[in-house]
Formats: sequence, structure tokens, C-alpha cells
Amino acid sequence: MTLMKSLMGAAATIALTAGAAMADPALIFDLGGKFDKSFNEAAFAGATKWAEETGGSFLEIELQSEAQREQALRRFAEAGANPVITMGFAMADPLSTVAPDYPDTKFVVIDVSWLDVPNLRQVAFAEHEGSYLVGMMAALASKSGTVGFVGGMDVPLIRHFGCGYAQGAKAVNPEINIVANMTGTTPAAWNDPVKGSELTKAQISQGADVIYAAAGGTGVGVLQTAADEGVLSIGVDSNQNHLHPGKVLTSMMKRVDVAVYDAMKAGTDVETGVFTLGLAENGVGYALDENNAELVTDDMKAAVDEARQQIIDGEISVVSYYENDTCPALSF
Repeated sequence: MTLMKSLMGAAATIALTAGAAMADPALIFDLGGKFDKSFNEAAFAGATKWAEETGGSFLEIELQSEAQREQALRRFAEAGANPVITMGFAMADPLSTVAPDYPDTKFVVIDVSWLDVPNLRQVAFAEHEGSYLVGMMAALASKSGTVGFVGGMDVPLIRHFGCGYAQGAKAVNPEINIVANMTGTTPAAWNDPVKGSELTKAQISQGADVIYAAAGGTGVGVLQTAADEGVLSIGVDSNQNHLHPGKVLTSMMKRVDVAVYDAMKAGTDVETGVFTLGLAENGVGYALDENNAELVTDDMKAAVDEARQQIIDGEISVVSYYENDTCPALSF
């Protein structure tokens, strides 16, 4: 069962399929679409897994504009969807407005952790911890001594990724050069593979031979260009190793799929509050499979796994961009 969508002018008219169950969960994807091969697609994978395992159904919408955020929330709540699961920090303000109007509906948001809304489950991730590990891998794999970072929209969340990445790289090689660029300052930055390709070529011209993309759909262009130009890339959120086998060093896994699956499984009993998933909770990590096995040496894996455990044990402290509004290891 899906949500039927039609566009009338600039606004979306949202209509539920006939016979929709009143307690179906709903999933609102962020801009960029559910098949962005990254953040949104991870959410879709979690929802699909739940539906296949349970025989249940969920409602969904792919947002086309900022104006649809509040409208989609209200339409789902009024239709009886519960819980209503939303993707991305840009849902914070709409949720603050809408959720209090529907106290009997549970809402879930991924990548938000600062709202005071009693009927809201907020799931955040320790992206800097996972990014630290792939930063180590980048430095260990680099032959030029220069690695790159391509972010999506220039927001604290993406700086959080870059900050952890830089710390991990410098833990391996304190003299390493890190080239960092953001794609843009508007939501369009999440879905601009052409700009991602251009930034990748620019970083390669500066000597980068491993480039980490934390840019949603824009990252597809980063990974493609890195493969075409003969340098390594690092994917994000979903396991993107398979997109270019033997060319993607690893992917920083952010288990959005698990967060969505767990919320749907809990249903109307989903626990509200703030939850942060890091290395200790297996909420973040790095991907190792047949597509990158030949790129990751035993020594590299041993070093990264040791650091992972040290972070969990508190022996290594990865500085959070959120705590400082700056990054000691990287200038953006």
C-alpha cells in the first residue's frame, strides 16, 4: 500500500489509497528522493524489510519542495497513520508546529535531537565516530598524502562528518593534507551529482587520491568521477561499495535502516525521547564486503578495529563539531 501523489501547481495534493489501514506507519523522505543510494534509500530499505517480514504496509511520500513538509505531516496524521516517520534535520521546524496538534500520534525524526515535543522520537547518530574510522582508512590507503571530503549542504551535520573524518586521517598521518568542499547552501546540494563530479575533479587536481562523499545523491557523482579518474572514494549512509566494485574503499554506514525498521516494528508503542546511536550501539561503522575486500588490508582492518574499540571504551575521544562549532582538525 503506498501513498498516491499528484502535483497541482506548486503544491502537492496527497490522497491515500482506498482502504488504507488506520494504523499504518508512514514514511516521509527528505528531498533527493527515496532512491538516492544513500540516506533516503537506507530508510526505504528499513521500511521494506519491516513490510516483508510482517506482511504489513506503509504509506510514503517523496517530498518535492520545502512547502510540502508540513502538509505531508498533517495529511498523514489526519489519515490515522501512526507512527509518522520523517527524514532529516529540515523536519525539525515543521514537527515543532504539527506534532503538538496531534498528541495521540507518534512521530519519529531522523537526524534531530533538540526538540521538546513529548510525542516525538528523535534519533541522532554519532557520525563523527564512524567518520573517524573511514578517515583512518583514507589516510592508510592514500599514496599522495592528500585526501578529500565533499559535503552536501553546508550545515553543522555535514561539518560533523568532516570533522570526524579529519581527526581519523590525522591520527594516522599528522601531516596529511585534507581538501574539503561543500556542494552548496540550499537543499539542492543534496541532489547535484554534476557539482559533485566537478568538486571531485578539483580535489584530484590538488592531489587527493581518496575522497569521502557525505552529500546524499550528490555523492553519486563523486563516486562515479573518482572511479573514472582512478582514485578511491568513500561512500556514506548506505553501503555504496557495490556502486563501483574495487574503486570504493569503504562506506561509512549510518544505520538509518535500523532506526526506521525499529520504529515501524514498535508501531504505536514506539518510545519517544532522544536516542543517539554511535559505535557502541552499532549505529555507525564501516562497510567491508566482497566489493572492497581487496582494498582493505589485514593491517588496515586491525588498526581501524582497534580504534573502534578504543572509542567505545573512551580511550579515544573524537571531538564533536556540535560541541565546539569548529573543528580543530579541519578548516571548511
